[in-house]
Amino acid sequence: MTEKRWAYEDLTEGTVIDLGLHTVTKEEIVEFASAFDPQPMHLDEEAGGASLLGGLAASGWHTAAVFMRMMCEAFILDSTSQGSPGINELRWKRPVLAGDTLSGRSTVLARRPLKSRPGMGLVTFRHRVSNQRGEAVMDIENPILFRLRENGAPA
Repeated sequence: MTEKRWAYEDLTEGTVIDLGLHTVTKEEIVEFASAFDPQPMHLDEEAGGASLLGGLAASGWHTAAVFMRMMCEAFILDSTSQGSPGINELRWKRPVLAGDTLSGRSTVLARRPLKSRPGMGLVTFRHRVSNQRGEAVMDIENPILFRLRENGAPA
């Protein structure tokens, strides 16, 4: 059916996919915040430093958007993904500050073929995004729909 690298059959329980690296810049934080989350700690270094966050910090939604880009580049764009029905859990664990380099890992927790949609399966992931010190900054758990590589019975 497809020449994509990642299909339902490839995503077995325990599979771990490295999401690569992304360094968050001051300019990126301010640009995102200006458009989508204009709270002072996301727009101004002095306000960020005086806040609970301890410096100019990315919005949690910015961190989630960076994660989405990392996931797309690591495997989603080279997969049979059909999107996600939602997010089960999203936790921001630590602030992401200007200059932080983020890395991530996506781990398959479970999967099941869909009786209601033959040729498709639902894969549940646990994603973790960490900073350069190895500290978790965000955890997400969510299901993603993937087409089967073949229309036969799922592996």
